[in-house]
Amino acid sequence: MSLSIQERLKDLRVERGLTLEQLAEQTHLSKSALGSYEAEGFKDISHYALIKLAKFYGVTADYLLGLAETKNHPNADLADLRLSDDMIELLQSGRVDNSLLCELAAHPDIVKLLADLEIYVNGVAVRQVQGANAIVDTVSATIMKQHNPGLSDKELRELITAHLDEDEFCRYVIQRDINGIALDLREAHKNDFFSVPEDNPLKDFLQTAGETTKKDSDPEQAAMMFICKRLRLNYGKLSSEDKAALKRLAGKSDLLKNPIPQRGRK
Repeated sequence: MSLSIQERLKDLRVERGLTLEQLAEQTHLSKSALGSYEAEGFKDISHYALIKLAKFYGVTADYLLGLAETKNHPNADLADLRLSDDMIELLQSGRVDNSLLCELAAHPDIVKLLADLEIYVNGVAVRQVQGANAIVDTVSATIMKQHNPGLSDKELRELITAHLDEDEFCRYVIQRDINGIALDLREAHKNDFFSVPEDNPLKDFLQTAGETTKKDSDPEQAAMMFICKRLRLNYGKLSSEDKAALKRLAGKSDLLKNPIPQRGRK
Protein backbone atom coordinates (compact mmCIF):
# COMPACT_ATOMS: atom_id res chain seq x y z
CA MET A 1 0.00 0.00 0.00
CA SER A 2 1.46 3.38 -1.06
CA LEU A 3 2.15 5.85 1.75
CA SER A 4 0.49 9.25 1.78
CA ILE A 5 2.43 12.53 1.68
CA GLN A 6 1.77 12.98 5.41
CA GLU A 7 3.08 9.50 6.23
CA ARG A 8 6.19 9.95 4.09
CA LEU A 9 7.04 13.28 5.68
CA LYS A 10 6.53 11.97 9.20
CA ASP A 11 8.49 8.77 8.54
CA LEU A 12 11.44 10.76 7.16
CA ARG A 13 11.45 13.06 10.18
CA VAL A 14 11.16 10.21 12.69
CA GLU A 15 13.94 8.26 10.93
CA ARG A 16 16.25 11.19 11.60
CA GLY A 17 15.09 11.48 15.20
CA LEU A 18 13.91 15.05 14.77
CA THR A 19 11.09 16.86 16.53
CA LEU A 20 9.00 19.41 14.66
CA GLU A 21 10.87 22.17 16.49
CA GLN A 22 14.26 20.80 15.41
CA LEU A 23 13.07 20.33 11.84
CA ALA A 24 11.78 23.89 11.76
CA GLU A 25 15.17 25.20 12.94
CA GLN A 26 17.10 23.25 10.31
CA THR A 27 14.80 23.93 7.35
CA HIS A 28 13.72 27.45 8.31
CA LEU A 29 10.08 26.43 7.79
CA SER A 30 7.53 27.20 10.49
CA LYS A 31 6.67 24.51 13.03
CA SER A 32 2.95 25.02 12.44
CA ALA A 33 3.34 24.53 8.69
CA LEU A 34 5.46 21.40 9.17
CA GLY A 35 2.91 20.03 11.61
CA SER A 36 0.07 20.68 9.17
CA TYR A 37 1.96 18.82 6.41
CA GLU A 38 2.00 15.69 8.60
CA ALA A 39 -1.56 16.08 9.91
CA GLU A 40 -4.37 13.78 8.84
CA GLY A 41 -6.38 16.71 7.52
CA PHE A 42 -3.50 17.93 5.33
CA LYS A 43 -4.76 19.60 2.17
CA ASP A 44 -1.86 21.39 0.45
CA ILE A 45 1.87 22.01 0.58
CA SER A 46 3.63 24.89 -1.13
CA HIS A 47 6.10 24.25 -3.94
CA TYR A 48 8.77 26.02 -1.90
CA ALA A 49 8.24 23.77 1.13
CA LEU A 50 8.07 20.65 -1.04
CA ILE A 51 11.41 21.37 -2.70
CA LYS A 52 12.98 22.47 0.60
CA LEU A 53 11.98 19.25 2.39
CA ALA A 54 12.97 17.05 -0.57
CA LYS A 55 16.47 18.56 -0.58
CA PHE A 56 16.74 18.35 3.21
CA TYR A 57 15.80 14.66 3.31
CA GLY A 58 17.75 13.79 0.16
CA VAL A 59 14.76 12.45 -1.72
CA THR A 60 12.90 13.53 -4.83
CA ALA A 61 9.75 15.61 -4.86
CA ASP A 62 8.15 12.70 -6.72
CA TYR A 63 8.84 10.47 -3.71
CA LEU A 64 7.19 12.91 -1.30
CA LEU A 65 4.19 13.22 -3.61
CA GLY A 66 3.83 9.42 -3.87
CA LEU A 67 4.75 9.37 -7.56
CA ALA A 68 7.88 7.28 -6.93
CA GLU A 69 8.86 4.65 -4.37
CA THR A 70 12.65 5.09 -4.46
CA LYS A 71 13.91 7.02 -1.44
CA ASN A 72 17.60 6.27 -0.96
CA HIS A 73 18.55 6.25 -4.64
CA PRO A 74 16.56 9.10 -6.19
CA ASN A 75 18.98 9.68 -9.05
CA ALA A 76 19.67 6.08 -10.04
CA ASP A 77 20.29 5.74 -13.76
CA LEU A 78 18.04 3.18 -15.39
CA ALA A 79 20.91 2.07 -17.62
CA ASP A 80 23.01 1.21 -14.55
CA LEU A 81 20.37 -1.27 -13.41
CA ARG A 82 20.95 -3.37 -16.56
CA LEU A 83 17.24 -4.15 -16.92
CA SER A 84 16.06 -5.66 -20.18
CA ASP A 85 13.24 -4.10 -22.18
CA ASP A 86 11.04 -7.06 -21.27
CA MET A 87 11.68 -6.47 -17.56
CA ILE A 88 10.90 -2.76 -17.79
CA GLU A 89 7.71 -3.48 -19.73
CA LEU A 90 6.68 -6.05 -17.11
CA LEU A 91 7.23 -3.58 -14.25
CA GLN A 92 5.20 -0.95 -16.07
CA SER A 93 2.42 -3.31 -17.12
CA GLY A 94 0.75 -3.73 -13.74
CA ARG A 95 0.61 -7.50 -14.24
CA VAL A 96 2.78 -8.14 -11.19
CA ASP A 97 2.92 -6.68 -7.70
CA ASN A 98 6.08 -4.58 -7.96
CA SER A 99 6.24 -4.06 -4.18
CA LEU A 100 6.22 -7.81 -3.53
CA LEU A 101 8.75 -8.31 -6.33
CA CYS A 102 11.05 -5.80 -4.62
CA GLU A 103 10.69 -7.63 -1.30
CA LEU A 104 11.54 -10.88 -3.04
CA ALA A 105 14.62 -9.39 -4.71
CA ALA A 106 15.78 -7.77 -1.44
CA HIS A 107 15.49 -10.98 0.62
CA PRO A 108 18.92 -12.03 1.96
CA ASP A 109 18.54 -15.57 0.55
CA ILE A 110 17.83 -14.38 -3.00
CA VAL A 111 21.58 -14.52 -3.71
CA LYS A 112 21.64 -18.20 -2.76
CA LEU A 113 18.55 -18.90 -4.86
CA LEU A 114 20.02 -17.19 -7.92
CA ALA A 115 23.34 -18.98 -7.42
CA ASP A 116 21.62 -22.37 -7.26
CA LEU A 117 19.45 -21.44 -10.24
CA GLU A 118 22.49 -20.36 -12.24
CA ILE A 119 24.29 -23.60 -11.41
CA TYR A 120 21.23 -25.56 -12.54
CA VAL A 121 20.73 -23.55 -15.75
CA ASN A 122 24.41 -23.78 -16.68
CA GLY A 123 24.44 -27.52 -16.07
CA VAL A 124 27.26 -27.36 -13.49
CA ALA A 125 25.22 -29.09 -10.77
CA VAL A 126 24.08 -31.78 -13.16
CA ARG A 127 27.68 -32.62 -14.04
CA GLN A 128 28.61 -32.75 -10.34
CA VAL A 129 25.74 -35.13 -9.59
CA GLN A 130 26.67 -37.24 -12.60
CA GLY A 131 30.21 -37.50 -11.21
CA ALA A 132 28.86 -38.63 -7.83
CA ASN A 133 26.61 -41.17 -9.55
CA ALA A 134 29.56 -42.48 -11.54
CA ILE A 135 31.41 -43.21 -8.27
CA VAL A 136 28.34 -45.03 -6.89
CA ASP A 137 28.01 -47.01 -10.11
CA THR A 138 31.71 -47.99 -10.00
CA VAL A 139 31.47 -49.19 -6.40
CA SER A 140 28.27 -51.10 -7.18
CA ALA A 141 29.90 -52.79 -10.18
CA THR A 142 32.93 -53.75 -8.06
CA ILE A 143 30.73 -55.30 -5.37
CA MET A 144 28.71 -57.20 -7.96
CA LYS A 145 31.88 -58.57 -9.57
CA GLN A 146 33.65 -59.57 -6.36
CA HIS A 147 30.79 -60.77 -4.19
CA ASN A 148 27.92 -61.37 -6.62
CA PRO A 149 25.23 -60.41 -4.09
CA GLY A 150 21.55 -60.78 -4.82
CA LEU A 151 19.54 -57.77 -5.93
CA SER A 152 17.79 -57.82 -2.55
CA ASP A 153 21.07 -57.55 -0.64
CA LYS A 154 20.80 -54.67 1.86
CA GLU A 155 24.18 -53.06 1.16
CA LEU A 156 23.64 -53.27 -2.59
CA ARG A 157 20.18 -51.74 -2.28
CA GLU A 158 21.66 -48.86 -0.28
CA LEU A 159 24.11 -48.15 -3.09
CA ILE A 160 21.36 -48.31 -5.71
CA THR A 161 19.14 -45.88 -3.80
CA ALA A 162 22.11 -43.56 -3.38
CA HIS A 163 22.01 -43.00 -7.15
CA LEU A 164 20.60 -39.49 -7.65
CA ASP A 165 18.32 -38.21 -10.36
CA GLU A 166 20.32 -35.18 -11.53
CA ASP A 167 17.40 -33.02 -12.63
CA GLU A 168 15.17 -33.90 -9.70
CA PHE A 169 17.90 -33.19 -7.15
CA CYS A 170 18.70 -29.76 -8.60
CA ARG A 171 15.05 -28.76 -8.70
CA TYR A 172 14.68 -29.88 -5.09
CA VAL A 173 17.49 -27.54 -4.01
CA ILE A 174 15.90 -24.62 -5.87
CA GLN A 175 12.45 -25.39 -4.45
CA ARG A 176 13.90 -25.47 -0.95
CA ASP A 177 15.36 -21.99 -1.48
CA ILE A 178 12.05 -20.63 -2.80
CA ASN A 179 10.03 -22.16 0.04
CA GLY A 180 12.24 -20.52 2.66
CA ILE A 181 11.90 -17.09 1.07
CA ALA A 182 8.14 -17.48 0.60
CA LEU A 183 7.66 -18.41 4.26
CA ASP A 184 9.66 -15.38 5.38
CA LEU A 185 7.58 -13.03 3.20
CA ARG A 186 4.34 -14.50 4.49
CA GLU A 187 5.56 -14.11 8.09
CA ALA A 188 6.46 -10.47 7.41
CA HIS A 189 2.91 -9.76 6.23
CA LYS A 190 0.94 -11.92 8.64
CA ASN A 191 -0.42 -8.87 10.46
CA ASP A 192 -1.41 -6.92 7.35
CA PHE A 193 -5.10 -6.33 8.06
CA PHE A 194 -5.77 -5.48 4.41
CA SER A 195 -4.23 -8.65 2.99
CA VAL A 196 -7.01 -11.01 4.06
CA PRO A 197 -10.72 -10.16 3.73
CA GLU A 198 -12.78 -10.32 6.90
CA ASP A 199 -15.51 -12.30 5.20
CA ASN A 200 -16.08 -14.31 2.07
CA PRO A 201 -18.34 -12.67 -0.54
CA LEU A 202 -18.32 -15.83 -2.65
CA LYS A 203 -19.78 -17.82 0.25
CA ASP A 204 -22.54 -15.22 0.68
CA PHE A 205 -23.25 -15.20 -3.04
CA LEU A 206 -23.51 -18.99 -3.24
CA GLN A 207 -25.78 -19.04 -0.21
CA THR A 208 -28.03 -16.44 -1.83
CA ALA A 209 -28.01 -18.34 -5.11
CA GLY A 210 -29.11 -21.45 -3.25
CA GLU A 211 -31.94 -19.56 -1.57
CA THR A 212 -33.24 -18.21 -4.88
CA THR A 213 -33.50 -21.69 -6.36
CA LYS A 214 -35.56 -23.11 -3.48
CA LYS A 215 -39.20 -23.84 -4.11
CA ASP A 216 -41.54 -20.97 -3.15
CA SER A 217 -38.55 -18.67 -2.58
CA ASP A 218 -38.63 -14.97 -3.45
CA PRO A 219 -35.60 -14.35 -5.71
CA GLU A 220 -36.02 -10.59 -5.52
CA GLN A 221 -36.03 -10.52 -1.74
CA ALA A 222 -33.08 -12.93 -1.58
CA ALA A 223 -31.12 -10.62 -3.88
CA MET A 224 -31.96 -7.61 -1.72
CA MET A 225 -30.87 -9.48 1.39
CA PHE A 226 -27.59 -10.38 -0.29
CA ILE A 227 -26.93 -6.71 -1.10
CA CYS A 228 -27.76 -5.69 2.46
CA LYS A 229 -25.45 -8.34 3.86
CA ARG A 230 -22.56 -7.08 1.74
CA LEU A 231 -23.26 -3.52 2.93
CA ARG A 232 -23.77 -4.71 6.53
CA LEU A 233 -27.33 -3.47 6.63
CA ASN A 234 -30.15 -5.18 8.49
CA TYR A 235 -32.74 -5.86 5.77
CA GLY A 236 -35.45 -6.49 8.35
CA LYS A 237 -34.98 -3.03 9.88
CA LEU A 238 -35.19 -1.11 6.60
CA SER A 239 -38.27 1.01 6.08
CA SER A 240 -40.54 0.40 3.11
CA GLU A 241 -39.11 3.55 1.51
CA ASP A 242 -35.55 2.27 1.97
CA LYS A 243 -36.48 -1.11 0.48
CA ALA A 244 -38.15 0.57 -2.48
CA ALA A 245 -35.08 2.74 -3.10
CA LEU A 246 -32.81 -0.29 -2.82
CA LYS A 247 -35.00 -2.18 -5.26
CA ARG A 248 -34.83 0.68 -7.78
CA LEU A 249 -31.04 0.75 -7.59
CA ALA A 250 -30.75 -3.03 -7.83
CA GLY A 251 -33.00 -2.94 -10.88
CA LYS A 252 -30.19 -1.16 -12.73
CA SER A 253 -27.82 -4.08 -12.15
CA ASP A 254 -27.48 -6.62 -14.96
CA LEU A 255 -26.27 -9.12 -12.36
CA LEU A 256 -29.59 -9.12 -10.49
CA LYS A 257 -32.00 -8.85 -13.41
CA ASN A 258 -32.09 -12.64 -13.81
CA PRO A 259 -31.20 -14.15 -10.40
CA ILE A 260 -32.55 -17.60 -11.32
CA PRO A 261 -30.41 -19.60 -13.76
CA GLN A 262 -32.10 -19.83 -17.18
CA ARG A 263 -30.18 -22.83 -18.50
CA GLY A 264 -32.50 -25.47 -19.91
CA ARG A 265 -35.63 -23.29 -19.69
CA LYS A 266 -37.78 -22.92 -22.76
